[in-house]
Parts: sequence; structure tokens; C-alpha cells
Amino acid sequence: MPSIEETTVALGNQNSEEFRRATGVLGKVGLTQYEARAYIALVARGVGDAATLAAAAGIPRTSAYKVLEALAAKGYASPTGGKPILFRPTAPLEVAETLKGNIQEVFDQLALLHRAVAEHGEPQLVYLLSEREKVVAKIGEMLDGSRETYILTTPQVADLRDELGKKVAHAVKRGVRVTFVTAPLQRVPEGVEYVPRENLLATEVLADGEHALLAAPGLDACGFTDNPILIAHLKQFLEVILEKGSGGAPP
Repeated sequence: MPSIEETTVALGNQNSEEFRRATGVLGKVGLTQYEARAYIALVARGVGDAATLAAAAGIPRTSAYKVLEALAAKGYASPTGGKPILFRPTAPLEVAETLKGNIQEVFDQLALLHRAVAEHGEPQLVYLLSEREKVVAKIGEMLDGSRETYILTTPQVADLRDELGKKVAHAVKRGVRVTFVTAPLQRVPEGVEYVPRENLLATEVLADGEHALLAAPGLDACGFTDNPILIAHLKQFLEVILEKGSGGAPP
């Protein structure tokens, strides 16, 4: 077993097998190549500014500060202030414990999902459609078939406003609670509850808590399902978004 001195020297050598193995493992837990190299250099030095760590890690000096900021955002480092700004590494064992906890939590949830799917058999869970016309038609069909609630989450409601206008009016008239979650300052049809939300990417639909749809950003493909397991996950996600706060339609 190598001594502490031998390990320190090996990890400090960018051409060593130990250094390559460490960067590879850090890459598997979410760090880029530059971030992995910078974290190793930071641990080896204890503290450093962007210029110093760029040289020690073998990364471009122009990228070093952004790399260190990214490490801080991911919990691998923290700025200590001063000019130039110095960074200290989060203790490796502390990082490891956090990672193990997060991984265990995710796999516990996956185990529950796997067990639930096994109990319900293995039906076809998701049906796929391609081409924008068919995707938009399916979104409208789900609106026509809704009885109580219809939630549409989309980055730009303007992409669907014209196709859904009359269908929305009919749904509101028959008592359906229609909610649009979309970018701020968007115009929505009359009678629709509006929740402004930034940084949306995909389009999701949940109708009556029984039918769900997830479409690609360009609406050129989608998957839809009535499987209760998948719908429960989408419903939970949408509830988090709706809890962020709702407002009226823009004037």
C-alpha cells in the first residue's frame, strides 16, 4: 500500500495513473475534465486563486475562474474572498458522504418505482407520436376530453394559442379548470389560470390527473400515457411548479 507521501506525489503528477484514475472517477460523479483536474489541484494545494490553480491543474487560464465557480456551485469548493479571490476545497470525505447520500436517495426512489412497476405487470407505458401537427392535435384532443382539470406547461404558449383557442373556450365553458404555466408576460386565453415560470424547456400536459403528455421543445415529437405510475411522477413535478406561486394573466 503506497504511503501518504507517495500518494500525494502521484496525485500531483498530471501524467500519473493515479491522477488519470481520479479524474475519471470524478467525471463519473458529474465533474467535467477541467473541474476534476482543478479539484485535485485545489486539494493538493489547500488554497489558491484562478491563475495559480490553472497552472497546477493544467487547464487554460482563461477558463480557470469559471471552473472554480462551477466547483463552488457543486459543493466541491468555496471562495474565501480577497483579491484575487481565493478558493478552498471542500474536504474530500465530506464530498464523498454527500454524494453517497444523494446516490442512495435516488436509487431508493428507483427501487420503489421498479417494485411498483413489477406489481402492475409490464404494459406499454408510453405511446409515441412524431410530427408537430399530430403532437398539437393530441394536446387539443386531451383538452377536449378533459372533465375537471387541464394543466399545460410550455415555454411559449404563443406556439399553441391559435390551435387551442376555441378548445380552451369550450373547456372553460363546461367547467374545466384550465391552467397554463408559461414564460412571464405571455398572453393567455380568457378564463385560464396563468402561472408565470421562467426556464421551461419542454411541454407537458396533465388532464384530469389521468392522462399525461411530454413533448420535445419543438413539438415535433411527444410521448403520452395513462399509466398511473408515470402520471404520479409528472403530477408531483407539476405540483412543485404550481406551488411556486400563481398570478393573473398579463394585461
